[in-house]
Amino acid sequence: MSLLQFHVIVSLIGIVSGVLVASGLVTGRPLPAWTALFLVTTILTSATGFPLAPYGFDPARALGIISLVLLAAAVLALYPRRLAGRWRWIYVVTAVAALYFNVFVGIVQAFGKLPALQALAPTQSEPPFVVAQVVALVAFVAIGWWAVRRFHPAAAAKA
Repeated sequence: MSLLQFHVIVSLIGIVSGVLVASGLVTGRPLPAWTALFLVTTILTSATGFPLAPYGFDPARALGIISLVLLAAAVLALYPRRLAGRWRWIYVVTAVAALYFNVFVGIVQAFGKLPALQALAPTQSEPPFVVAQVVALVAFVAIGWWAVRRFHPAAAAKA
């Protein structure tokens, strides 16, 4: 298996597990196993993107660095800080943002690699591409907002 194939597989696993985690955040249910899978695969996605072509510092690598910083904060908030106090919303915001970045790149790659989507937006500046990215952004802002309001695992554990 090539590094690129590994990168794509862990990216897809990160997106799927992240969607499940986000669902749990919005419904107020912690999903520890899915969360661990999401965090590990999303960290691997960002880390394995650096040695892929094209080489040099570019927007994709800048996004990878930002994603790794967000994921470090999410891991810190979830495990050592145990979501205490402000660490609950820090975890929610950073986890949802990291998932959004993974989906953002997925949309870019889909429009760049899938012939049907590439035909709709060959330069990725056409309306179908812009609409897809705006819809994703609005959806993740809404998910993050609902998750911050609804995800209170300590309260659920006491009930």
